[in-house]
Amino acid sequence: AEQTGQDISYEAILVPEDGFAEAVRAFREAGGCGLNVTVPFKQEAWRLAEQRSDRAETAGAVNTLYWDEAGRLNGDNTDGVGLVRDLKANHGLALAGSRILLIGAGGAARGVLGPLLAERPAELFIANRTVARAEALAQDFAREGPVEGGGFDTIPAGPFDLLINATAAGLGGEVPPVPPTAVGSGTFCYDMMYGDEPTAFVRWAREAGAGQAVDGLGMLVEQAAESFLIWRGVRPATAPVIAALRSS
Repeated sequence: AEQTGQDISYEAILVPEDGFAEAVRAFREAGGCGLNVTVPFKQEAWRLAEQRSDRAETAGAVNTLYWDEAGRLNGDNTDGVGLVRDLKANHGLALAGSRILLIGAGGAARGVLGPLLAERPAELFIANRTVARAEALAQDFAREGPVEGGGFDTIPAGPFDLLINATAAGLGGEVPPVPPTAVGSGTFCYDMMYGDEPTAFVRWAREAGAGQAVDGLGMLVEQAAESFLIWRGVRPATAPVIAALRSS
């Protein structure tokens, strides 16, 4: 808002797990125009929205809510486009024709699959401890591109060009059981989690010999910029924001 010269307020609102709908109603009555939604409310926001964008429908989750001129509550999902923008614009990755390994089959993975497949990779494999969830998620997106799902013991031979961790295992210091052969000197490893220190997954990737390993701070900023564009009609420059957050 400061960068674009707009006078708006953007603040965090803590909501009890059983009070999301009421919080959204109170926010609107207080004059609110739009809001971001985080875990664990993205699926509830999807159900609450009266209209949803195509990418929100595909993701089955909403992280951006806003009211249109007719007063209808609209839902969108900027997570996937935020990830892709970070990978391409900030890290210079070419996703077309690449081999991608996506770890996890939960809401975070579902939210980014559509935009990833829209980049036309040669192959995208979803690995998950619960094999049935990975297979079901792959089936849901089968029309979008070359996607398969399975367990960690059925991951195709590596190395992959891009390895994305869409699990929260790293928050507890754990790393998914990815075979080291999935990583090579040309592999870019990306953790959708982020923190003040390198995440457990980023540390593992570096030790495994990945060409580069980064956390999801850039995705956080890029998805927020996309939400800002939806709300205000202008996209802020993200590079200085990411740099400022990294330095702090």
